Amino acid sequence: MSSKFWAELSNDYEKLFETEVGYDVIIYAGEEQNVKEIHAHSNILSIRSQYFRSAFSNEWAEKKDRKFIFKKPNISPQLFNIILRFIYCGNIELKDLQGPDVLKLLIAVDELNIHPLVSHIQEFLIEHQTEFLYKNPTGILETVYQHETFTDLWNFCLEKICEEPKALFSSNSFTDLKAPLLESLLKRDDLNMDEIEIWENLLKWCFAQQNIKNEPSKWNKDDITKIERALYRFIPLIRFYDIKPTDFFYKVYCYKDILPQDLIHNLLEFHIVPDMKPKSNLTPSRKPKYQLDSTLIESDHIPIFASWIDRKDDSSHYNRKNIPYDFKLLYRSSQDGNDVLSFHRNCDNKGATIWIAKIKNSTQLIGGYNPLDWDQSQSWKSTADSFLFNFTNGRVISTAKRSYVSAPNVAVCCASHCGPTMGNLFCENNVWSYNNLGNGERYPKIGIPANFEVEDYEVFQVIKK
Repeated sequence: MSSKFWAELSNDYEKLFETEVGYDVIIYAGEEQNVKEIHAHSNILSIRSQYFRSAFSNEWAEKKDRKFIFKKPNISPQLFNIILRFIYCGNIELKDLQGPDVLKLLIAVDELNIHPLVSHIQEFLIEHQTEFLYKNPTGILETVYQHETFTDLWNFCLEKICEEPKALFSSNSFTDLKAPLLESLLKRDDLNMDEIEIWENLLKWCFAQQNIKNEPSKWNKDDITKIERALYRFIPLIRFYDIKPTDFFYKVYCYKDILPQDLIHNLLEFHIVPDMKPKSNLTPSRKPKYQLDSTLIESDHIPIFASWIDRKDDSSHYNRKNIPYDFKLLYRSSQDGNDVLSFHRNCDNKGATIWIAKIKNSTQLIGGYNPLDWDQSQSWKSTADSFLFNFTNGRVISTAKRSYVSAPNVAVCCASHCGPTMGNLFCENNVWSYNNLGNGERYPKIGIPANFEVEDYEVFQVIKK
């Protein structure tokens, strides 16, 4: 009875929002050609938002003809309507918004002090809209950093960048990154880059800040002083003892004029004197949280694979922190031998596996999950838990399609002349194809081409933690 009552009450408030009866607040949302007049009720706004409560109680809001006037050019009419609908009836729909718009919405609700929505939208971004971080990592990091209430999103962005640092460090806007943000990243123990790469990127950033070319032999005293000052706060964050001797000589020692002389002395001693241990009080070596031995996929693929294995729906997908499986590389065709004999030698009798293949001259990745053993029994094996998948753009998770087996008795084929063959997808003597052969669809179609060449493929053992 109570749930029905609350539903009716929510509907009544939604009607009040839509009909605007008795409104006493006018909000001009958007700017220039996109300004829209929106009507609301001061008593409802003040109850649900600290921002409006302060505006009405302190009387700093503009008033005209007994109506409060607000001008919010920084919030679009679309987003303001979403916010007001939540204020009135507690309903909010985010799934149709793109990542950048969801972030703008988060900034708006933070400005309006609608605390429940701050947490909810952060959670939504983290769970469902992570791809947009790759498009503008520098801008998004700086935006999130400026808002103290975005703690969850800030921690997530740092973790995400540390897992896939090339998204930021290889971007055109990397050198625009503010010093405190770069410092936050370099402090992390889970930054997943070789230390020499971190050092080289730090130099790249530093030279860009000072507008100085990376030509040490041409630097004058003023150049050296500027670079030393810019690098000073970062030097303790570089794990110099983790840099290999060759890289140290050619990529670190050549910058000895801008590094502390005691550091250069200690590093030379460490690399030259036999059995010399690093100096004490060192920052420990970096240890990325999840390292995936793959040339085809990123760590972002692992949560979705694990979710498909356990048949999770979109709302309950695993994330990086709760993946219940480890994925151990068994076979890579480009390094272990591109033939079915090598496939069986590495993959037979290893239990559940997932395989990924890159289609030649394409960004497309296809693959499948076999919950059973591979072997050479010359037989079809039955399972209801196998699936095929297709990423039309292998690096973009949102392009994924997946189909579970619809004919379990012909789910997996094990034969000495076959590689990973499942249902209608065949790898016979390393010739790949997808066809019906008059047997109908054994897995629903997901866009795998009829005939194709594979540039490389990998097989991973799926191990329950």
